[in-house]
Amino acid sequence: MATKDRITCHILDTSKGQPARSVRVKLELLSPSPSSTQPSKVFESLTDEDGRIKLWLPYSSALSSGEVPVYTLEHVLVNDIKGPSRWMLRFDTAAYFGGEDKTFFPEVTVVFRVEEGQTYHVPLLLAPYSYSTYRGS
Repeated sequence: MATKDRITCHILDTSKGQPARSVRVKLELLSPSPSSTQPSKVFESLTDEDGRIKLWLPYSSALSSGEVPVYTLEHVLVNDIKGPSRWMLRFDTAAYFGGEDKTFFPEVTVVFRVEEGQTYHVPLLLAPYSYSTYRGS
């Protein structure tokens, strides 16, 4: 098993000068568009003590039919996608800051392009009233 996936992220809370721990983050494949017969590929994880997500788990909503998805990010990137693709990271910042009234950005979304065979690290610099992101290494 890999020690980290090809897409990772990191959140630093610039208002505290420390990593943002236990932030729920979703990673979703936007394109190529899944066919109508295939469900969307969505992953989820929580940031660790260092504010990082290195591995993603397939997301299963409370409204799903009870079947647990068994795909991995590596499988999707290698077997399901040929060529470039678009992905979205969705950071649950309201829960991290303690409610929607504690931050101007209750959710941060970052859409980015992935080239076949590449790895991507997406850091998020976060404060209650601002954020910035970039392609890390």
